[in-house]
Amino acid sequence: MTVRPSHTPGPTTGGAATVPPARAAATAAEGAEATSASRKFLARATLVTAALSIAGSLLGLVRDQALARLFGAGSDTDAFLVAWTVPEFAATLLIEDGLALVLVPAFSLALARRSRGAAGDPVRALVASTLPRLCLALAAVAALVAGGAPYLVRVLAPGLPDPRLAADCTRLTATCVLAFGLAGYCSAALRAHRRFFAPAAIYVAYNAGIVAAMFLFGARWGVRSAAVGVAAGGLLMVAVQVPSLWRQLTSRRPAPRPAGEDIEPRPVQVALVAAVLLFALCRQSQVLVERFLASTLPAGAISHLNYAQKVAQIPMTLSLMLCTVTFPVVSRALAEGDTERARSRVERDLALASCLVLLGMCTVVACAPQITELLFQRGAFTADDTAATADVMRVYALGLLGQTLVGALVRGYFSAGRPSWYPVGAMTAGIAVTSWVGAATVTPWGVAGIAAANALGITVTAAVLLAGLRAGRQSDPHSLSIRVRRVLAELSRPVRAAIVATVAGAFVASRPDSPVTGLAAGCLTVIAVFVPLTWALGDQGCASALRSVRTVTRRLTHGRFR
Repeated sequence: MTVRPSHTPGPTTGGAATVPPARAAATAAEGAEATSASRKFLARATLVTAALSIAGSLLGLVRDQALARLFGAGSDTDAFLVAWTVPEFAATLLIEDGLALVLVPAFSLALARRSRGAAGDPVRALVASTLPRLCLALAAVAALVAGGAPYLVRVLAPGLPDPRLAADCTRLTATCVLAFGLAGYCSAALRAHRRFFAPAAIYVAYNAGIVAAMFLFGARWGVRSAAVGVAAGGLLMVAVQVPSLWRQLTSRRPAPRPAGEDIEPRPVQVALVAAVLLFALCRQSQVLVERFLASTLPAGAISHLNYAQKVAQIPMTLSLMLCTVTFPVVSRALAEGDTERARSRVERDLALASCLVLLGMCTVVACAPQITELLFQRGAFTADDTAATADVMRVYALGLLGQTLVGALVRGYFSAGRPSWYPVGAMTAGIAVTSWVGAATVTPWGVAGIAAANALGITVTAAVLLAGLRAGRQSDPHSLSIRVRRVLAELSRPVRAAIVATVAGAFVASRPDSPVTGLAAGCLTVIAVFVPLTWALGDQGCASALRSVRTVTRRLTHGRFR
């Protein structure tokens, strides 16, 4: 399936007096039709991304369930999870926050130039100038990580009982640096072309590769089989995207349109790449802080923190799907100089993403014991592991709103394709808070103290990023700005509803003895309290979400997504 965009004409020029009434009416009708078509496209793209992201998340849960069942929550899984730091960093730097923030605006600008009839093919020229260099750099980094695996393990987790096992797993996972880089490049290029099916499928392929490797080779190779799965999954992420990207790059160029002056080409700037990668590196450094502190605790602490994070992050991942779809839209609007359309789109995305993640956060906090027992308590994963993981999950979930806001807001800084060092400073402040609070709380509170430090640090980062985008702060007229007071007023409504829904959901979920019954009752209570309360408070994100659900349901009923 390919999601095809609708092209929206650019703003017209000239005064109203020079435009005949009939032509003005026709232009207005075309604009309304284009807006409706654009909304339908975004709905289709979001549905495709949502379906495949949910499938990838479910396979991620299966992956974690298999890891818990086959290897438990002990020293072996701790060793693998230290090696897992490499693909976690690579995913953030090369797929999610890194290359996407650099390449989506670059490809959007190239596509805007191509649509205006620029000489040559700007898209192919961009690929020719960036892809070979990127491959060489990533191959060198992968070799460096594999060669220095023992030293890397010693730095990441100095208190690890079995550093040799962690080093072996790290050498295997080092291959994902190159694979993830290629996967991220393909994803950014396809999303800029408004093709979302293949990029959304990458985590389905990735997790399928890991699960298959653990069950095929787990008995013979132990936890090393999971590291083999990481290497295989990275290759599958590239394989599912190459055919679609090849079709885009080899298709015939559209005929040039007389749309005025060409947009000035801008090469990918070294400062932009450095700013984006440093931000992503700082953000992922939270994992380094957590595992460094947890390595000093009893065996299993890193595993409990990992399982809690993987489940708690699912609402954040799903809530950011819309931002993933609309990021090329915002970049294209800024490339064409339409800052008002970009600001309106970002403000709506913030409201909707916050509403969705808070609903998920309520569910996680209210039903953490039931979720953990149903997902993980089997095989080598004991009831004590369930209790410890659930406690950490509840604390970690308190930072989900901050995580979502950071993921949504940072796109505003880089959507114009210009370097900005402000996000790096904001993330550095958050990491400093995480490190200081984590070091102070790890001894009295253990893993829960580490999770609390994470939540507080990312919330500080979100607040600083939000303040940096306030209207009137930017000197560049093409930079994005938002109305911060309006955004905060919108956020306050679902936050108030979330507090009430969490308390009610936790009370109801704790009544039944069965985890299935408790989870079902807790989820229904959270929804029954949160949705009407946010609606009554006038939250625009909830209203937008309900309208989207009705639109998708209506279109599915009429078979229009086939």
